[in-house]
Amino acid sequence: MSTSRPISPEKRLLLKERELGALLEITQAINLDPTESALYKIFQFTLLGQLNIRRLVLYVKEEEAWECMVSFGAGLPDFRTVTLPGAIQEGCTALPCPVQHFGLGPVWEQLETVIPVVQNGKVQAYVFIGNVHEDYASEEATKFLQTLSNILIGAIESRRLARQRVADAAIRKEIEIAQEVQTMLFPRKLPNDAHVAVQASYVPHTAVGGDYYDVVSLDDNRFLFCVADVSGKGVAASLLMSNFQAGLRTLLRQKADLATVVNELNNLIFRNAGGDKFITVFFGLYDRSTHHLQYVNAGHNDPLLIPDNGPVQLLKSGTIMLGVMEELPMLQVGEVVVAPRTLLLTYTDGLTEVFDANQEEFGEEGVLRVLRHNRYASLPVVHRELLREIEAYNTNGNRFADDVTILSCRFK
Repeated sequence: MSTSRPISPEKRLLLKERELGALLEITQAINLDPTESALYKIFQFTLLGQLNIRRLVLYVKEEEAWECMVSFGAGLPDFRTVTLPGAIQEGCTALPCPVQHFGLGPVWEQLETVIPVVQNGKVQAYVFIGNVHEDYASEEATKFLQTLSNILIGAIESRRLARQRVADAAIRKEIEIAQEVQTMLFPRKLPNDAHVAVQASYVPHTAVGGDYYDVVSLDDNRFLFCVADVSGKGVAASLLMSNFQAGLRTLLRQKADLATVVNELNNLIFRNAGGDKFITVFFGLYDRSTHHLQYVNAGHNDPLLIPDNGPVQLLKSGTIMLGVMEELPMLQVGEVVVAPRTLLLTYTDGLTEVFDANQEEFGEEGVLRVLRHNRYASLPVVHRELLREIEAYNTNGNRFADDVTILSCRFK
């Protein structure tokens, strides 16, 4: 911007009055707490009405991208469709610069000066002005424009930060509620009597995980247990699990058989999630008096049934994961007689899908290796050793890629 002839005291006073008027308009507008778009409009009309600036273009940095927020003036193109030139970003970082020095072409020829707005050592906005009144062409006046723009950008940034704080607080509250919901889903007491001992461990990957386990006593002899993994994580997964548990408890109170329980839960999840989410789950129904275990494996990791003598048995019978189809195809209820001193280990895929530096998976073989070394240890020790082993195996230590849930039964 070229420097004009000296301004008379009368004109200087008029200029200061205009500046004061502009400053009052902007600060009053900020105090009224308008929207960001309204603030940009007020900025535009203030420069036009109070300072007689006839052409104005304002670029603001929005999440590391430059966006034109104001573009007005006779003969100007709509700069909201024009990308901020790299030459400006690189060559105008502190002081006002003449636009003509950058050789930007005819689109920019009616703009005279670009003013960088710097906050915390970084340029947050560029104000382009053109067709400026001759009394408003001094270096002092340009500095005032820079100050006025700084006030505007600072006010807008404060609003964004305030909104972000509110949004973050809302997210934290959602997570807190989801954590409470998830905690309430887990059983408070596990069976440990003359016939069976049950142990559970849960290590969430995030604040709110997608794994679930439950143990429900049906009568003096029978109890149902399950381990499940919902697709996805966070609040949505927690709510779906809550829905799943409520449906399960309702069906058990109605004394539904295992096949009915599975079919009805599939229908419930399909209706509520619309096929967008699914749950893999293993259900086991054990009768202490007969030592019979009925089970359904719905797309879940195969539990390991390890007898005192003989080979390990994988519990595969069942169906596909729940919630994918309205009707489950080919549902089979498995049944096995459990011999004394048999160990049953159920788990989610977070236990096996752990990788070392060579991208070798811990896998089912890793789990069996740990179990062979701890076959007759107490269940808390078995769980502790499994978690210790995958932590040592994992390249990220105890930062697992997924939730880890283990539920084991030792039949006496």
